[in-house]
Amino acid sequence: MTLLPMKRILLKLSGEVLMGNQEYGIDPAYVARLAEEVKAAKETGLEICLVIGGGNIFRGVAGAARGLDRTTGDYMGMLATVMNALAMQNALEQAGVETRVQSAIPMSSVCEPYIRRRAERHLAKGRVVIFAAGTGNPFFTTDTGAALRAAEMNCDALLKGTSVDGVYERDPKLFPEARRFDTITYGQVLSDNLKVMDATAVALARENDIPIIVFSIREKGNVARVLAGDGVQTIVQAAEQD
Repeated sequence: MTLLPMKRILLKLSGEVLMGNQEYGIDPAYVARLAEEVKAAKETGLEICLVIGGGNIFRGVAGAARGLDRTTGDYMGMLATVMNALAMQNALEQAGVETRVQSAIPMSSVCEPYIRRRAERHLAKGRVVIFAAGTGNPFFTTDTGAALRAAEMNCDALLKGTSVDGVYERDPKLFPEARRFDTITYGQVLSDNLKVMDATAVALARENDIPIIVFSIREKGNVARVLAGDGVQTIVQAAEQD
């Protein structure tokens, strides 16, 4: 299973990646390094959208586990993603990349509201667009928000940058002998409950035939290598009969 040439991609980053080596928050130096990775990918001629999680600041599910109302916790998590989006926008623009942040929760003093046609126009003008605040609804993860925006923006692939270099049959941190998949189908991810993205996001990607490429964002220069087909990665897509 190989990927077709790509013109537009959506890069999904976990909020935890922005912490760098810290235990909490945003490491500006590490965000600047990530911005250079995005810039290098853009310079290949790709149109790039971004979605960043908020787990480095607040995670709604964890808040609910501690007694916070789940809806309130999820909205707080959405606001955390806006903070991360603004940090990444600042880093990208310091690197010379025009960037716009669009939020699913309107906050006109801070960023644009999410409007698909406006986002299309930004991409056509060579800007990076960062989609913040998930879907704008509680009970949906930023993974689902990323899959939704990838479908709406007609992206050729959804790249998920994580702390591991692909999809494993079991957690490689707990089971070092776990096997990594080079390719895997959406159906196998769902049936085996593999922790790639949440099930709603995987199902949405499958429905819209958007390949999910899982790779390690921690390794410097890996975005460009993965896009060139050289990096270590796992491709989640349909089998011929899927």
